[in-house]
Amino acid sequence: MINLTLTEALKKLNNGEISAVELTRDYLDRIEKYGADLNCYITVTPERAMADAAASDARRAAGAALPLDGLPIAMKDLFATRGIRTTAASKMLENFVPEYESTVSQNLINAGTVLLGKVNLDEFAMGTFSKTSFFGAPINPWQMEKRLTAGGSSGGSTSAVAGGLAIAATGTDTGGSIRFPAAITGMVGMKPTYGLCSRWGCIAYASSLDTPGPIARTVDDAALMLAAMAGHDEKDSTSAKNGFKCNGPLEAILGNGKKLRVGVIKEFANVEISDDMKTLFEKRIADLKSLGAEIVEVSIPNILDALAAYYIIAPAEASSNLARYDGMRYGLRVEGNDIYDTFDKSRAAGFGDEVKRRMIIGTAVLSSESYDVYFMQAARVRRLISDAFNAAFKKCDLIVCPSSAGTAMSLASDLKPLEYYALDLFTVAMNLVGIPACSVPCGLAQNGLPLGMQVIGARFDDMRVLQLAKHIESAANIDNRPTTIMGK
Repeated sequence: MINLTLTEALKKLNNGEISAVELTRDYLDRIEKYGADLNCYITVTPERAMADAAASDARRAAGAALPLDGLPIAMKDLFATRGIRTTAASKMLENFVPEYESTVSQNLINAGTVLLGKVNLDEFAMGTFSKTSFFGAPINPWQMEKRLTAGGSSGGSTSAVAGGLAIAATGTDTGGSIRFPAAITGMVGMKPTYGLCSRWGCIAYASSLDTPGPIARTVDDAALMLAAMAGHDEKDSTSAKNGFKCNGPLEAILGNGKKLRVGVIKEFANVEISDDMKTLFEKRIADLKSLGAEIVEVSIPNILDALAAYYIIAPAEASSNLARYDGMRYGLRVEGNDIYDTFDKSRAAGFGDEVKRRMIIGTAVLSSESYDVYFMQAARVRRLISDAFNAAFKKCDLIVCPSSAGTAMSLASDLKPLEYYALDLFTVAMNLVGIPACSVPCGLAQNGLPLGMQVIGARFDDMRVLQLAKHIESAANIDNRPTTIMGK
């Protein structure tokens, strides 16, 4: 049953061919068998999962099934879950058990999903390979013997779904943390429009950038997950009133005379990418042309400056958000000689190196000496990029670009911090602007590993983003179940 997509499993559940208890038991068995190998779960919740599944079967028997009733999912361990440990993959929150439920996880409960557990990530979502996790890095299920990265920060989510240890998962995307890991694990990762999914109860990294979204095996699955996750939330001041509805397979947006202008970004033309990525991207562009799409070149003049702007704005917001972890109210506490010594010792022991690095950078750029020179300049670049995207969407309906420069790298890769940061080049601009972007598999490289490309839309054009992504998914037509673990 673990080979079923979310859409297929839901159909079989509704038809009575399988039960939620049977499906959940299969996934729990998979977690027991492969969980340690992939290191994708931080906390597994078998008792909760079986109780959720039994309740789902009871609702379905009573004719009161919910939209996603009985589907076993994984929750990124950044979302607060009432009564269940929520760590943000940090020693600082190693034993934190919240007394409240995040809005996104509550929405998924309301949709009838089964919670398998909380999955791994970069500490406080700060990283690219999920190597900053206090619990160790998750493993990419593709070519497991090579111990490749599953990406970050939502690496546990993509590892779990790609490896058949969850039917779908939640993620968060601050600068590419859904789309990059989805691309290198062959999954579909959707960063919705900022505000479409509530941030309430999601442990904050950079509040103006953090965006919850789904990770799934197919575009249709991601759309169903997003429909359950999205919704206006009075508790989140940035929550949008626009909704997102999806009740089944997405409709075609191309073919049968339907026209669409698809943009390619001029400034990305000379960015170095692998030969495989270049070949597959060109093939998928040709496929869109064959369906009637008009390909147009658009310019986002400052998009190559987005990386620098992001790594000023995000650490600045992080330094403010993480100031609450002081050893006094909750989280790790290391006793000192006085209150200030307790602050120092608690933070020194609780935070990993990358979190400390970003907090120090953020504090520095917010200092009176640096605020105008760095932070305000980054804010101006952010506005220029936003204006450029608005202008581009007057010339085209949607935009496409690579999700990453190449395939998954080894976890043993000894990259310097700036080299890790550069991997976000294709993804950070969409977070700065708050627009939707979906990474969808576009093919397999010659080394057998998956590659992804992005579909980008204007604000609240999430449905059309997913519809075009489905065309790319169909054209690529890859089997995105890793042979080393899925037993094809």
